[in-house]
Amino acid sequence: MGRDGNVVGGEARLSGPVIQAGEVTGGIHLHGAGGQPTLPVPRQLPPLTAHFMGRSDDLAALDDLRSRHDGHSAPLIVVSGPAGVGKTALVTRWLRDTDEAYPDGHLYADLRGHSPEGPAEPGEILGQFLRALGVGPVPAGPAEQAALWRSVTANLRIGIVIDNVLSAAQVRPLLPGGRSGLTVVTSRNRLTGLGVDGARVYHLGVLDPAAAEELLSRGVGRERVQNEAAAAREVVLLCAGLPLAVCLASARLAARPKQPLRALVDALAEDRDRLEELTVEGEKAVRSGLDGSYAVLSEGAARLYRRWGLLPVRVFEVRSAAAVCGVPMRVAERLIDALLEANLIEESGPDAYRFHDLVRLHARERGLLDETDDGRSETLRRACDWYLATATEAQRLLTPIQLTLRRDFAFCPDGLPLPFDDETGALEWLAVHRLDLLEAVRTATGQGWYDTGWQIVDAMWPLFLRLRHYGLWIEAHELGLAAAERAGDRAAERQMLNSGAIGFTSAHRIDDAIDWYRRSLTAAREAGDVRDEGQALHGLGTCHREAGRTGQAVSYLSQAITAWEGCGYRRGAALSRIIVGEIALEGDDIDRAVDCFSQAHTVLTEVRDPYDAARALAFLGYAHTMAASPGKRAADPGADGYERGIGELREALAVFEASGAAHWRARALELLGRSAQHHGERDTAREFYERSRVAHLPHSPDEAARLAGRLGELGG
Repeated sequence: MGRDGNVVGGEARLSGPVIQAGEVTGGIHLHGAGGQPTLPVPRQLPPLTAHFMGRSDDLAALDDLRSRHDGHSAPLIVVSGPAGVGKTALVTRWLRDTDEAYPDGHLYADLRGHSPEGPAEPGEILGQFLRALGVGPVPAGPAEQAALWRSVTANLRIGIVIDNVLSAAQVRPLLPGGRSGLTVVTSRNRLTGLGVDGARVYHLGVLDPAAAEELLSRGVGRERVQNEAAAAREVVLLCAGLPLAVCLASARLAARPKQPLRALVDALAEDRDRLEELTVEGEKAVRSGLDGSYAVLSEGAARLYRRWGLLPVRVFEVRSAAAVCGVPMRVAERLIDALLEANLIEESGPDAYRFHDLVRLHARERGLLDETDDGRSETLRRACDWYLATATEAQRLLTPIQLTLRRDFAFCPDGLPLPFDDETGALEWLAVHRLDLLEAVRTATGQGWYDTGWQIVDAMWPLFLRLRHYGLWIEAHELGLAAAERAGDRAAERQMLNSGAIGFTSAHRIDDAIDWYRRSLTAAREAGDVRDEGQALHGLGTCHREAGRTGQAVSYLSQAITAWEGCGYRRGAALSRIIVGEIALEGDDIDRAVDCFSQAHTVLTEVRDPYDAARALAFLGYAHTMAASPGKRAADPGADGYERGIGELREALAVFEASGAAHWRARALELLGRSAQHHGERDTAREFYERSRVAHLPHSPDEAARLAGRLGELGG
């Protein structure tokens, strides 16, 4: 006889619902005993928020994840994101349109993952779910509850939302038994452990500015936002795209209809007050959410969180974590993983991490509250020492000949590997961290660690030399000079004056440069330091040359050469000869120019200064092309030094390209263009000028504009 239904045999006495173990044919229908009314199909999803919007891409992404389900088990989707980002609202909105797909109902449970009362136990939630489906009595043991739950849901088409989850262990007992349902989990943590259960994870980010502004408009009123459009944009920016923060801001404004939006901008603009201001009726929702996430961190992860929060930088890496916590790299990696898992930081690139803006404020707040005075001081000192040590190693690779002053550390990070292993990597690290290095200088000088302050500036020299960030160059040296003066280190003062004056000269602030060089010259003579005296004289010569006073320029440069040769500093004398050669070239004294450049190139090669040797070679090549006669070359291309000069220029260009020297790469390209133009090769000249213009754009817009003028003069 075939099985057309579900049979209970023997002498069993039945009371209440029966769940058949093994194969179940057809659906399960539960009815109350003794004629009690049947429970309605559960539709437990929370109400939709009034202002849900701006999430069409996220809704589509969830649809895509569900469509990719393999059918072997019920779909399991984890929506992960920081507190206040709108995870519950998104999931609720998404499942609201699925009544037909899940006719047996929607179940919802808040697992209180970050509640002060502690997280919910799975047994508590299983009891709620089973009772919602009309099952009773519910067994007392968790294993029996889970088994009954899987049996009940074996053939149900049901949607389940498990909200505010702390760990994967909370979720597993709540997974249904069949393949026709859907389980959606929300968590501030990434719950990577659910991957073994087939979970697909979707990370929910903040709203884009347009969506956040629309959300503000819905809460405050469109007309009010339009009337103060600039202030509205600032409010949204200060809320950092976090929907909860925008809703709190709009609720505050709605309660004060006469208050200008600008007043809230002013209140939020102070970092220390922003979390406090994002409060409605005493409910500090943003801070409370972050407090909950922080409270469940391990001791080590919490320490890294608050110590990173104390640092005045926006991007972090494993080495900085190891440095500020005083732990090995492998430990730092685990601590970072814990913060990533908790969605308290996010990846911004390879080995690069950052806080969401409001999380950053919270991390700093916890650092100020939970670290002792000594702990805060140690954190900042460890960070400054790490930046100093790493920048110094970059300087050692890029410009070792200029690493002449001492380095002092309170917490030398000896055990940490460097983030680079060649010149290209060292220059890239300096470029990426240039603003962080400047903040480290500010921090060190602000804490009274004056030696550390000027030493970081000194270590940044290759960055200034190669990439020419003039504003940064000047600001750093103003801070460095003040720090050296406060430290009472006269050699450091002269170093700051000389290298800072080069920045003023490069930025065409000639009067400031002359002032700094004169101060350096006086200090060098007082100290009897002939080498520093030569540097000041060389700088004054460069300044007067830039100002068009070539006679005074040559006089100062000649004095520099004499001083440097007298103290055996051949490299310095060679650098002065490059400038003298440029002046000779501009005056059409080609023979003298070639002699100066040749001597300089020979010496700089001998003292192993490839960068400056390439500068001398570039000018030497250009001088050779200028010495060549276009007429003779047209008749006999091998009759003069044009090809030799072009070869020297290209050799120098290759050095600049290999070393990442953007400024001098652009200069060499321009010299190639000028050589081609001099010899009537207009198309070639145009190509080199355009390449030079593009190379100047990121660092020297004025130089790029000058090259654009050259292209215009050359015509089409």
